Amino acid sequence: MLSRIPLAPAKKIVLLMMSALLISCGGGGSDTSPVGGGDEGGASCSVADQKRYFLDYMRENYFWYEDIPSSVDLDNYSSVYTLLDAIRSDNDRFSYILTEQEYQDRFVNAEYIGFGFSTRIVGSQVLINYVFDASPAAQAGMRRADEIIAIDGVAVASLIASGNYNQALGSADVGVTVEFSWRRPDGSEFTEVLSKVEVETNTVLATERFQLGDREVGYYVLNSFIGRTGEDLNEAYNAFAGVDDLVIDVRYNGGGLIRYANQAATQAAGNNVIGHTFVSLRFNDKNSENNYSSLFELIEGVQQLDLNRVFVLTTASSCSSSELIINGLKPFIDVVVIGQATCGKPVGQSPDPFCDKRSFVINFETVNADGEGRYFDGIPADCTASDILVGDWGASGDPLLDEAKYYIANNSCRASGSATTQNVRQPNERAHPLLEQWASEH
Repeated sequence: MLSRIPLAPAKKIVLLMMSALLISCGGGGSDTSPVGGGDEGGASCSVADQKRYFLDYMRENYFWYEDIPSSVDLDNYSSVYTLLDAIRSDNDRFSYILTEQEYQDRFVNAEYIGFGFSTRIVGSQVLINYVFDASPAAQAGMRRADEIIAIDGVAVASLIASGNYNQALGSADVGVTVEFSWRRPDGSEFTEVLSKVEVETNTVLATERFQLGDREVGYYVLNSFIGRTGEDLNEAYNAFAGVDDLVIDVRYNGGGLIRYANQAATQAAGNNVIGHTFVSLRFNDKNSENNYSSLFELIEGVQQLDLNRVFVLTTASSCSSSELIINGLKPFIDVVVIGQATCGKPVGQSPDPFCDKRSFVINFETVNADGEGRYFDGIPADCTASDILVGDWGASGDPLLDEAKYYIANNSCRASGSATTQNVRQPNERAHPLLEQWASEH
C-alpha cells in the first residue's frame, strides 16, 4: 500500500494557474513504472495500484477532502476516472484527469490534431466560434461566424439529426481529409477539402486598435493561458502603447496558468498594481503551510499601459484564470465586466503526475488582495449582453464589444444592458469550461 502523498512546499509546487509554466516530471507511460512518478511510490501502475494511490492523494490534498466517504470500496470502480466521479464533492465540477500526452499536447506544446476551428451547435446549425492562425481552416478562408452547411456533401442538419456529426469530422489522425462547405454571413458559399494536421493554438486570436471619439481603444481576444501565451500577450500589448482604454475579450477562455493571467492584468494596469498581491492561494487545513501569494509583476522592458480602468468581455465559458484577471484587479482599478456571469471557479489545481496520467483535482481556493473569492455562482456582469455571432472578431454589431464601446463613450451601460439578478450562472453544472472549450475545437 502506498503512503499518502502530501503537497511539496509552496515555492516548489508546480500549479495549474500558477506563476510558472507547468513542467513534466516522472510518471512515464510504462505499465511497470511506479505510481506517483519521480522518486515517489514503488508500486506498479496496475489499475488497482493507481486507484489506491489516487484515493490516498485525494484524502490528503483535495480541498474538500472531508466530503470523501470514510469507506470507499475500490473494487467498485473500473478506473481512476470513475473513482474521481464517485468521490468528488458536490461542490466540485472542475477536477479532472488527463493522460500525460494530453497534458503535453495542450499545456506545453499548445497543439492538437484537427483542422483548426472551434464550433458551436445551435439547433441544426454548426457555427464557427474562432479559427486558429496558420491552420488548414484559416488557409481555406474560414472565419468566425461562418456556418458549416455540409460535410463530404452531406447536409450538416442531416448529420446532426442522425447523430453522425462528430463521426463525419473523422478520426483524430494527421492526414485525415474532409470536404467542408460553408456559408459566410453575407450569403457567399465556399467548398474546400481540408486535411488534419497538428494545429498550433495561438492564444491571442485578434487584436485591434481604434478611435472612439477622442479616446484610443485597444481590443484583444485572449483565448487561453498556456505555453505560448506570454509571447502572444507581449505582441498584443506592444500594439497598444498609449491607448486610453483597453477591452480584454475572454468570452471563450476556459483558464490555464496563473502566470499569464498575472501578466495580462499587470501589463494592463502597470504601476497601479505592480508589487501588490494579485492572488493568494489557500489550501486545505492539512496543507495550510503551502498558502502562498503571487504579486503583480513584469519582466523589465515589457510593455505596460498603466490604465486605471479596463473592460473585460465574458460569458459562462470565461473561467478560472480569466476570472482571476477580474478579481485580481478589482481592489486597485475599475474593472467593467460586460456580457454574462463567468463560470464561477475561484479554486485551482496542483497537477499531480502518476503513471501515464496527471490528475487535476481541486486543492486550493483563490482570493484577491482584499480577501475576496468564493464566487462559485460566477462573477456577474456589470452590463449584460449576449454572445451572438455576427462576423469576424471586431465586427460591428457584436453585442459584447458594442456594449463596451457604448460604455466608453457614455460612461454607463445601455439601459437594456444593465445587469440583473438573473445574471448568475447556476451552480454545480458538471462540465468543466476548459474541457468544453477543447471539445469544441476540431
